[in-house]
Amino acid sequence: MEDQSKTRHDDGVGQEFLVFTLGAEEYGVDILKVQEIRGYDPESVTRIANVPDFIQGVTNLRGVIVPIVDLRIKFRMASAEVNEQTVAIILNLGGRIVGIVVDGVSDVLMLDREQIRPAPEFGSTLSTEYLTGLGTIDGRMLILVDIEKLMTSEEMALVDRVAA
Repeated sequence: MEDQSKTRHDDGVGQEFLVFTLGAEEYGVDILKVQEIRGYDPESVTRIANVPDFIQGVTNLRGVIVPIVDLRIKFRMASAEVNEQTVAIILNLGGRIVGIVVDGVSDVLMLDREQIRPAPEFGSTLSTEYLTGLGTIDGRMLILVDIEKLMTSEEMALVDRVAA
């Protein structure tokens, strides 16, 4: 009996990822970290002095002050125009609420363990410490981001001190 439960656990149904785009690339974050997806309005974001350039500022989301991070800038990509596809993904990271600005959200995908490969080294373009791997499904490649590790970096701690 014990072996069956272990087998079932090992065969797990996989992990769901919210797929978003930055430029031509597709990224995935653990769907369990996503609280909501909202249209992005830069006018609703208050700039904060002396924070890294990728931190757009903070916004008030139903009484909660939420830091807003532009992942295009964080990942050293060319900044894109904000348009009707631009969204803020609101994340709940262990009780800490953070928003990330992305070019768009496409879908939610389930990936099995065998569809996820370790992340290769990208050099200085993107630190692999924030990646959980590369996912492949139906000819698509997703860069899987460890969003919790990315959002709990020292740079984000600076925002917490300034926004408090």
